[in-house]
Amino acid sequence: MLREIRPAFVFIVALTLITGVVYPFVVTGIARVAFPYQAQGSLLERDGKVIGSALIGQQFTSDRYFHARPSATVAPDPNDAGKTVPVPYNAANSGGSNLGPTNKALIGRVQADLEKLKQENPSAQVAPDLVTTSGSGLDPDISPAAALFQVPRVARARNLPEDRVRELVREHTEDRLFGLLGEPRVNVLALNLALDSASRR
Repeated sequence: MLREIRPAFVFIVALTLITGVVYPFVVTGIARVAFPYQAQGSLLERDGKVIGSALIGQQFTSDRYFHARPSATVAPDPNDAGKTVPVPYNAANSGGSNLGPTNKALIGRVQADLEKLKQENPSAQVAPDLVTTSGSGLDPDISPAAALFQVPRVARARNLPEDRVRELVREHTEDRLFGLLGEPRVNVLALNLALDSASRR
């Protein structure tokens, strides 16, 4: 009996060490050498201080900044166990709202966002990603159309020419991966950092 169990036990231990220890260390080591920026979390810095990641969105509410798409992430309610409260871009609780397209709460939220955006820029069509959440709730990017929609508000708040702000959007628009995969996108945090730099000049 022991002779039959021993090989299975040795196999499980060896497989655990190979797949759970050796393989992750080797892959992490290769990644740190070949892709150091990505392996460290694609962190963005300003004045030597980490202020976020290019992979996880942040909420911007000031008119001086480009706003990200809505986020439906939540966190436990500290005042009521078992309930949750909205916490946009909560990386510890990634997920969508799971509300269906006919849900009254979702329809009401989208309509309210649409009305607010139409007041901000009445002459332009609202980009869909400015009123819809992503599946993860952590999307760091918006479409070029969503960024360009916000240009008049940002330029007004910063007292910058609209053409200069549009140029920043163009400079920070990333194309499809390999020219085929995904859609053109603008990283909101990177764009806002560039905006701060342009405003200081």
